[in-house]
This record gives sequence, C-alpha cells and structure tokens, in this order.
Amino acid sequence: MKALTFLMTLLLWSGVVWADCTLSIEVRDAIGPATFDYMQQAAAAAEERSCQSILMRINTPGGNLQSTRKIVEMIMNSPIPYLCLIHPSGGHAGSAGAIIMQACHVNGAMEATNIGAASPVTGSGQDMPEDLRKKVFEDTRSWVEGLAKYRKRSEKFAVAIVVEAKALAAKDAMDAGAIDVVASDINAFLAFAKGRPVRLDADQTRPVQVGPIELFEPGLRHDVFQILSNPQWAYLLFMGSIALLYFELTHPGTLLPGVVGAMGLVISLMNFHMLDVSWGGVLLILLGVGFMLAELFVPSFGALGLGGLASFVVGSLFLFDEKSGYQIPLDLLIATSGMLFALMAGVTYLAVTAQRRSLVKREEDKLEGQTVIVKKFDSLKKRGMTHFKGEWWKIRSKDQLIVDEPVVITSVEGLTLIVEKKKKG
Repeated sequence: MKALTFLMTLLLWSGVVWADCTLSIEVRDAIGPATFDYMQQAAAAAEERSCQSILMRINTPGGNLQSTRKIVEMIMNSPIPYLCLIHPSGGHAGSAGAIIMQACHVNGAMEATNIGAASPVTGSGQDMPEDLRKKVFEDTRSWVEGLAKYRKRSEKFAVAIVVEAKALAAKDAMDAGAIDVVASDINAFLAFAKGRPVRLDADQTRPVQVGPIELFEPGLRHDVFQILSNPQWAYLLFMGSIALLYFELTHPGTLLPGVVGAMGLVISLMNFHMLDVSWGGVLLILLGVGFMLAELFVPSFGALGLGGLASFVVGSLFLFDEKSGYQIPLDLLIATSGMLFALMAGVTYLAVTAQRRSLVKREEDKLEGQTVIVKKFDSLKKRGMTHFKGEWWKIRSKDQLIVDEPVVITSVEGLTLIVEKKKKG
C-alpha cells in the first residue's frame, strides 16, 4: 500500500497523471461584485466536475478594490490552483487585475500585453484627502507586497505598481520577476504550468495538474449584474435609491419612487458586498410578489404591478441562472412573467372598468329627492355619514340631525350628499 501511494505521488510530480479537467474562465471588463459572483460559481462548477485546476484568462482595466480583496482571498484559499494568463495579445491586467495576478498560483502573459498601474483611486477619479490617501496606499502596498512575497515574486514590482502606478510590458514583467512566463498561446502556458509545484496552503505543496479544457462562460445573471454594478454609477444608484425612498416617505402615496427605490437599494447592497447575489435575488422576488399583491388593494394605476413584475424578473435572473446550479429555463421564466403580467393587467382592467361603471351609474342615478338614513352626525360641524345603495357617503346639512333620522338629498357635491330634514306631509 505504501509503495502504491509512493508511486502515485511520483506520477503526480512527474506530470504523467492528468486531472479530470481544467476549468477555463474569462475575467473581462471592470472587476466588481459581478466578477466575484461569477468566480464563486466557477469554483463550485470546478468542484462539481472534479477539475484539478482553473485557467483564468484576464483582460481588465481594473475595478473595485473591495471585490478584488474578496477574489484574492478566494484564490489564496482555493484547494486547487489558479493558472492566470493575460489574454489575448493586446490585452492587459491593469490595477485590480495586476493585484489578482500576484495572488495566482501560476501566472503568465501573452506576447504584446502589459501589467501594472494598481494605485488606488476613488470611484469618481477625484483626489483623496492626504491622510486618507496615505492610509489607503500603505494598506494596499503592504497587502500586494505580502502577496508577491508569498508567491515568491518580485516584491519591488508589487510595491511599484501601487506607489508609482508602474506598468510593464509582458517581457519586462517576466524579467522583473512579476510574472512566471510569457507564452505564445494558451497551450504553451498550460504546458509551462503542468507539473509546476505550487503552494496551496501553509503546509501543502503539490504539482499543477492540467486536464482537458472545459469552458465556463458567464451567464445571463452575470451580464445583467455586470451592467447594474458598473463602478461608474453603482454609488449613484445607491444615493438615487435613498433619495427616492426619502421622497416616498415624505410624499406618501406616490408609490413609483418607493418601488424603484426599494429595488435599487437591494441591488446597491449586492454591489457593496453587504448582500449575497442569491439572497438578493430572493429579496427581489419577495419584493416583486409583495408589490403585485399590493396592486390588488391599492389604486396605483399599474405602478406597483409593473414594478413588482420587474423586481420578480430581475430577482429570478439573479437566483436562477444556468451557471448558478439552480436552473430555471429562460422560456419558463418568460412564460411565468407573462402570466403574472396578464393576471395583473386583467385585475387592473376589471378594477378600472368597475370604477368607471360606478361613476357612470352615479351620474345616471337621480340622487336628488332620494331618502337616506343618518348613520353618524357631528352637531357642531354639521357633517356626518350615511349608507346609501351599498356605499358609505359623506353628508352635510344646515339642519340639526340625529342618528337614524330619515333625510332627503337636495344636491351632490363630489362625494358629499347635501341633505335636509324630511318635510312632514
């Protein structure tokens, strides 16, 4: 048994034994919460498919520092190695991408690519106050320097990309010890990585296993979330949602600002990593159902219903995606949403039709001269209530009336009946 174990270990170190697969993912555009969510899904897929390595193709200008920290933490604690390649030729790993490259177990770059320029900046691009700037720079510098030291890469370059916003071409970066290899294509990079010893945790070092490539492309959930979490306006979305909710609280009954503000607030919480994407989807679905139910009882002229439908659809995309492990076919989602919309539109139509008929009927009815019974009456304000033809009406009179007294309608002012005492005889 010991001999068999020794033989298997020897085969692994020699690179003869291949993994079941190598999962290939692509990090493109700005790095943010959508990127982190996509990588979480990829890690789960790699475990499910028994993949022994993840190939990450990077081409990004940078992105959110908080999302970058979460991605780096995921890579550093991964039970399988990440093989990160700046791809394709002409691409780059800027800012957050350069930091992520330092965390990868094996990293490399295609020819005609570059890496670096990781100085922290505000979301709006404005200068930070000097004290805050120093604090953020020192924190980021020490963090990236520690990553480079852990992976035995150039600590000097790691410091320079933060402090000096330094960037190097692929060949220069390899000569500086910032990346492991410059490859002509993906196969050459994988051939370099195969069998290379990497450190998975403090006590475990093992060779990289490379298997048949299996693509894991972003799904619709990622595409929608990527748009909504764009760092250029994620903060504006949060502030706008707060403003809309404040307007709704100060102007009760407007409804539409409250609906949009509630949806925006949930999405903002996901953008700030305060709410997991899947739980955000659950909350959006519950909001949508609540809004559609409220449409049945509150005259919102479709604001609650349409807002609820939109919240339901977006929440379903976040919760049920073909890449998330919880899959609902898109055609079923469309059909369900269509049925809910038809039901909501039908109920709204019936309510509006009934209201119009009631108004027309009231106009047609000759209310003047009709007798009603006083149900409530304020002798000081000369106002009260009566129940007439199945409806409650306000009444007003110059006379002093008492409860249960029959009175005669003399005229109608809006929804108020003008009455007087019934004359004897």
